[in-house]
Amino acid sequence: MAIVHNWQLGRTMSYWYPEHRPQRQYAAVFDLNKCIACQSCTLACKTTWTSGKGQEYMLWNNVETKPYGSYPLAWETKLLEMLGPQTWQDGKYLGRTIFEAAPAGERVLGWRPDDYDYAFPNTGEDDCAGHVERGLALDLPHAVWFFYLPRICNHCTYPACLAACPRGSIYKRPEDGIVLLDQGRCRGYRECVKACPYKKVFFNPLTGTSEKCIFCFPKREQGLQPQCFVNCIGKIRLAGYISVPESANPDNPIDYLVHVRKVALPLLPQLCLEPNVYYIPPVHVPVRFLEQLFGPHVQNAIQTYLNAKDDPDLAGLIQLFGCTEKIVPRWKRQNDWILGIEEDGTEIVRVPLREPVFERPLFDERFQVARHNCP
Repeated sequence: MAIVHNWQLGRTMSYWYPEHRPQRQYAAVFDLNKCIACQSCTLACKTTWTSGKGQEYMLWNNVETKPYGSYPLAWETKLLEMLGPQTWQDGKYLGRTIFEAAPAGERVLGWRPDDYDYAFPNTGEDDCAGHVERGLALDLPHAVWFFYLPRICNHCTYPACLAACPRGSIYKRPEDGIVLLDQGRCRGYRECVKACPYKKVFFNPLTGTSEKCIFCFPKREQGLQPQCFVNCIGKIRLAGYISVPESANPDNPIDYLVHVRKVALPLLPQLCLEPNVYYIPPVHVPVRFLEQLFGPHVQNAIQTYLNAKDDPDLAGLIQLFGCTEKIVPRWKRQNDWILGIEEDGTEIVRVPLREPVFERPLFDERFQVARHNCP
């Protein structure tokens, strides 16, 4: 096994292939404080990519209600239990990775879901942690809570599916780091399904091959964000490119959120795949639960997000989410406007830092009608 550097773990680790990062790494940030679980993203993906035979159960994009929702069933808890204690110290992961904990004869520590595990895509939806006995005062974090977690393939820097495939049918595109599966080489061994800790590789029983999210790479090649992003009603998603920390560019929106302000965090970084989808944690959820999902920097990320009301740069960039179907590689604040910009400086989109408020008179002279608020 090769020794590679994983900046999310704060250390080197063992991986089955030498470190070879793509020319650019396509990445995304999801703001969990704005997700309303409308499932528009799920249906946008489903109707675009997985409406065929053998794909009925496939959800390349899904939205789960945490703490009880999961698709397939218990996708994260089973593996975390197999992995054992996951310890962090001063931002460095001291526990084992899923490659280092693999049993003899296996490349990756993993498990393969049964048909039953895929039978309940909406399990736990809107089920909350805690209960109210005799009234409750609202405070942060909430005593009774749940939150929505949208999930797609993380297009990891060190994919477990790639490492486990005996056919070499899974690969990362060198131009953008998107993880794809060559179905011409696939023989349906399902080692990728077993290895992926996020369970975002699916087996098609009719074709006898595996399938997975392709990050809508045909749209990326046209400079457009993925289908689930542009259909998001809550405007929680932003796609772009991410650098390694030492090369972070504050003009790059993903770099700014992940590396500069550190407000967006990876999902289950202790699994060691260096996933490239990042989440702004929900501010109303107990930190100890969130630390299991997003690592040891949750408290600082939440505080940074809460302070965004006094931070026009961060607040403005968050306003840019969902305001254009184009990929936004650069951004800047210009007084009370936030600009999304192309690499060559061409303006893509411009949004106000604060939405303007217009007061209309009670009586409209032009149309001779009275307007008033409904009780």
